[in-house]
Amino acid sequence: MRTFGGQEFEFRSAAEAMPEDKYGFRPAMPSKPTEPAAFGPTDLRTFAEQVKHVACSNFAFASELDGRTPPAGCDKGGPSPAKTRAELLTYLRNSFAAMNNSLNAVTSKNMYEPIEGPYGGPNTRLGLAGLAIWHVADHYGQLVMYLRLNGIVPPASRPNPPELKDYPAH
Repeated sequence: MRTFGGQEFEFRSAAEAMPEDKYGFRPAMPSKPTEPAAFGPTDLRTFAEQVKHVACSNFAFASELDGRTPPAGCDKGGPSPAKTRAELLTYLRNSFAAMNNSLNAVTSKNMYEPIEGPYGGPNTRLGLAGLAIWHVADHYGQLVMYLRLNGIVPPASRPNPPELKDYPAH
């Protein structure tokens, strides 16, 4: 939980640091990839698409941990209608709350139970928890590059990082 809490701070603070007019930023690719992607988009995601992907994936991993059907299409943004910076930050905040609830339900008694699902299965609860934490960290690294390409120091790299904002629930 400590590791996931750190990932939540890093990712959410990075999402909060990008101004609204830069949420459509997509790094330029020097050329098209020569190999098709095994999954996900062929083009680089916009900053907004990165945020939406992680939020949808958090809800998907939480659903799988809880034995529910996860949202479909998280590689392409999923079913949420969130589009604006404020909507995406609320969606993201809520997705971390869902993951926190699901991760807190993993115990020494159930951590090796099998989990099935399109995003993290077949796996165990513990394995899926590790995958969920890795996934946020992986995309945080991408957000860092997007921020730096726009001249923004990621909050986690600042001497006095700001506190996370509490966006309204939808």
